[in-house]
Amino acid sequence: MQIESLKVFYDLVETRSFTKAAQINNVTQSAVSQTVGALERRFSSLLIERSKKNLRLTPEGEVFYDYSKRILQTCDALQSKLQEIENVISGNIRVATIYSIGLHVLPPYVTRFLQRYPSVNVHVEYRLDQQVYESVLGNVVDLGLVAYPTRDPKLEIVPLRSDRLVLICHPQHPFAGRKSVKVEALRGQKFVNFEKDIPTRKALDKIFKEHRVTVEQVMAFDNIETVKRAVEIDSGVAIVPQETIGQEVAHQTLAAVELANGAYSRPLAVIHKKNKVLSPAIKQFIALLQEPA
Repeated sequence: MQIESLKVFYDLVETRSFTKAAQINNVTQSAVSQTVGALERRFSSLLIERSKKNLRLTPEGEVFYDYSKRILQTCDALQSKLQEIENVISGNIRVATIYSIGLHVLPPYVTRFLQRYPSVNVHVEYRLDQQVYESVLGNVVDLGLVAYPTRDPKLEIVPLRSDRLVLICHPQHPFAGRKSVKVEALRGQKFVNFEKDIPTRKALDKIFKEHRVTVEQVMAFDNIETVKRAVEIDSGVAIVPQETIGQEVAHQTLAAVELANGAYSRPLAVIHKKNKVLSPAIKQFIALLQEPA
């Protein structure tokens, strides 16, 4: 029996998906099934009850999963400790990020990290907010980058920094010439919003509720890029993180105006599974993300 077999089994149980377990371990779904079958023959025990609708562990499977988890954590801790002793920063880092962070915040940090540690391979995947959490909890990735982090007993949250929220509008919009705009001034304005399940949308809804403001929502999107494109063609105004609009403001395709009611901001964070053994490379990557931009 090899450690790799235990990891395939562990990832299968964590993700509840033969497809995801195969993806994590760079093997085929058939190979995942064969690995589980080999383990069951090796220990003369049925570990998983298979059906088309779900995957359920047998009592023997529960025990096998628990011990597999312990063994894998011990192996990861051993490898991490040896790398620390040898002062080696290498390996792979799998990151899932929401689009706005991945496109506008993360790139310079990845460049800086690879310059310092060229032996590390950083793989970045762009996901919607909920998909980032699912990827971290399912061990598909090592780290997740999110805004307005949601607490979960299975997750560790590492705060990074906050990104100021600003109003954006077409350069010819009446708001464009102002230094700041009160939230109340948005009452009745055509507004390009985020979809309801996006954390920034929930934060905006709270802001509008606090100021008893109702806007005329004309569009709603699940990503910052489409919101900006809609504002560029003067479909309405929007409120977005300031860090995401640098290029558009520089090219004068959008105008940015401060919100006068207060310093509203979007908190950013790194998430990873609790009790996850962090390699020296992952620790250094998190430390870098906590540095000023």
